[in-house]
Amino acid sequence: MALFARDNAPGAERGRGQVIDMSLLEPILAAVGPGPTVYDQLGEIGTRNGNRSSNNAPRNTYRTKDGRWVAVSTSAQKVAERVMELVGHPEVVAEPWFATGAQRAEHADLLDAHVGDWIAARTRDEVSEAFAAAGAAVAPIYDASDIVSDPHVRATEMITTVEDPDLGPIAMHNVMWRMSGTPGSIRFTGRALGADTDRIRSEFAA
Repeated sequence: MALFARDNAPGAERGRGQVIDMSLLEPILAAVGPGPTVYDQLGEIGTRNGNRSSNNAPRNTYRTKDGRWVAVSTSAQKVAERVMELVGHPEVVAEPWFATGAQRAEHADLLDAHVGDWIAARTRDEVSEAFAAAGAAVAPIYDASDIVSDPHVRATEMITTVEDPDLGPIAMHNVMWRMSGTPGSIRFTGRALGADTDRIRSEFAA
């Protein structure tokens, strides 16, 4: 955006660069969500909800029969209805409190029990297939082995292999963005202390 402003600003401002100041805290603070605004306006301090939401339910992580984990979120009313029908409890859909996300959140214990019991009786693949067929979103929770074997991760080279002089080939995060003209690459896993001292000194001496 700074480059866009530099190239498109009117008059004397055109061509002028600018300093970009961002601390590590600022992007992390964004994860707090609307907490500061809620506190400012209502004086309320949010409590820990784990993977639940105070705005809708069922929304949580659930363990499958094969010991894996999946995440389910039902922000949309229709999705919540589909999930409860899928897990064999369509009767709760007719409850007056099921009509809004906030009221469903007040009954999270009941809804989590229904969804959790159903998921616990099936493997992760079975759960994923059933949710897809029902038109409800579910996401597997990856561990490191899932990440490195995921077809999309592999196809897009999010993880690359870099040769290390001591450890051999090492899988590690690739460059986080893609540029068609100058894509860049990871040149080394980490240089030994002083490995480039002589080269850098010679460059300054020249």
